[in-house]
Amino acid sequence: MRAIGIILAGGNNHRMRELSQKRAIGAMPIAGSYRSIDFALSNMSNSHIQKVAVFTQYNARSLNEHLSSSKWWDFGRKQGGLFVFTPAQTADNSFWYRGTADAIYQNLHFLKTSHEPYVVIASGDCVYKMDFGKVLEYHIEKKADITVVCKDMPEGTNVERYGTIKMNEECRIEEFEEKPIVAKSNTISCGIYVIRRRLLIEMIEKCAQEDRFDFVKDVLIRYKSQKRIYGYKMKDYWRNIASVNDYFDTNMDFLKPEIRDYFFKQYPDIYSKVDDLPPAKYNMGAHVSNSLVSSGSIVNGTVENSILFKKTFIGNNCVIKNSIILNDVYIGDNTYIENCIVESRGTIRANSYHKGEGNIEIVLERSERYII
Repeated sequence: MRAIGIILAGGNNHRMRELSQKRAIGAMPIAGSYRSIDFALSNMSNSHIQKVAVFTQYNARSLNEHLSSSKWWDFGRKQGGLFVFTPAQTADNSFWYRGTADAIYQNLHFLKTSHEPYVVIASGDCVYKMDFGKVLEYHIEKKADITVVCKDMPEGTNVERYGTIKMNEECRIEEFEEKPIVAKSNTISCGIYVIRRRLLIEMIEKCAQEDRFDFVKDVLIRYKSQKRIYGYKMKDYWRNIASVNDYFDTNMDFLKPEIRDYFFKQYPDIYSKVDDLPPAKYNMGAHVSNSLVSSGSIVNGTVENSILFKKTFIGNNCVIKNSIILNDVYIGDNTYIENCIVESRGTIRANSYHKGEGNIEIVLERSERYII
């Protein structure tokens, strides 16, 4: 493919509450065996983009560990590959990434030493499938300077937390508002862009000269009248992990047969780093219904409408309902958990009771099995 990829995965999101205190949003576990960044990486790989850069910054340890081998997404190749860039002090710069445009500027060498004519920019916190090749074909057909992938959201959706756009009949973007107080449109930007590499270098360098740091505000919105910016509408599944409720609902979507079939059984596949773990084990007395149970887990109790991530232990007479149990959690006997997210590497003592009333409860129990 005639494009390189950039995945922006360095930001922090306080609406994720305790879940983002120990990991980047791009490293959030999804659907039992995946991380949220796996979807962007898999889409890049399936679109035959051979050279991809991931910009990490906030709480990047687990994300960098996940990206330590590029073979899982088929980027282990002689030409191209997977590159992970974190902020670094240099003779010219001592700042962390001050925004998405600044992150690209601090790694401008990656763009300047590439030879592909186009760049696909995506975020690392969205769950979706997309053929970027079709977006590039659309971009070339429209003779666009920038193409923004967008989606029509259902009526009643709170679109004020997204960037909203309005297009004319030719799909050229006429209005672009970032997190408006009152939205004028239910069409949102999905945070996926296609742009010519040389144009991107030129615009990012101009942003740096003017001390502008945000790609959406200082490039897309600022130049919407001067540049030919078009929207490409996607109609398939797309979710952004921007809050605890978003994260919970996105995972729960995978309990729907049509969503599981779309991601797990239909080509192209979604790839992730694979751990060498035994299959899940269901002991006498286990009752599991409409749930995802990942490898390495042992279940002794009742699990309903829940997702159990890797190496989870559910004790005797436990009841887990409508909950997400993250990696490597030990749940003691006679425990009741409902409408909760249990943080990874936790030890829930026997006879505990946790139920989210109204809001999703995040259960944090310091693990006695680990020396921190």
